[in-house]
Amino acid sequence: MSRKLGQVFLKNQKIAQKIVKELEIKKGEIIVEIGPGTGFLTQELILSNEKIIAIEKDPKLIGYLKEKFANNKNLILIEGDIREILKEEKIQEIIQSKDYNKGYKIVGNIPYYLTSYLLRLLMNLQNKQNKPKLVVLMVQKEVAERIVAQPPKMNLLAVLTQFYFQPKIIQIVKKGNFSPPPKVDSAIIKLIPLKNQYISNPKLEKKFIQLVKAGFSQPRKTLLNNLKTIIPKEKIEKYLLKNNLQLTIRPAALSLDDWLKIFQELVMN
Repeated sequence: MSRKLGQVFLKNQKIAQKIVKELEIKKGEIIVEIGPGTGFLTQELILSNEKIIAIEKDPKLIGYLKEKFANNKNLILIEGDIREILKEEKIQEIIQSKDYNKGYKIVGNIPYYLTSYLLRLLMNLQNKQNKPKLVVLMVQKEVAERIVAQPPKMNLLAVLTQFYFQPKIIQIVKKGNFSPPPKVDSAIIKLIPLKNQYISNPKLEKKFIQLVKAGFSQPRKTLLNNLKTIIPKEKIEKYLLKNNLQLTIRPAALSLDDWLKIFQELVMN
């Protein structure tokens, strides 16, 4: 059980119980746990008596978990890399092959190096028919704060996450609650999937993401300088003046609603 996969294991039962509570597990739902590790959170999830699918990459931990939970019939252990399972949409096959009934939710204590990439994969699931109903993750505190940021501290991760989800920091978790203790504190973050006309339209979704990525291509530069690579400069200037925004405004000063408005007026029209 080495740290080569970036694993740190939760050891505070009250925090594990808090995570399970925030999942709002209902009868018939499937819970997908990312990286169960030593099964500390898994133990609390099992108490819900619903189907738990735990996906673990480390073969040594899989062996340990199989032995630990040998008598738990509602737990299914899968050895695999969650990045591949989500990316290739194998999650859809897994869920539907396990008596899929009333949807599924995702939970996990995420290795820090994996967080941003995993969030992007979760975003990609949002325009699929069989998407998670709710996501509760333990992530690095700094990343959680970036996700829920508002102007003047907006960032690319915040805009994209807030486009797909309503994110909320549930609780800050001090590093002493893990073994081995990491160098920084963590946070429980809850992601509630959103619905909008852009997510359900792949072409519009792709164009919106392109707009935001262009806008944050050089965060310290002005919005005008960043966007003029994809939108005529005169058109951007006209929009900014019309909406009483300074020509020197930077992307971090814009909210998600601001970005949606820019998209509607400068890309859609």
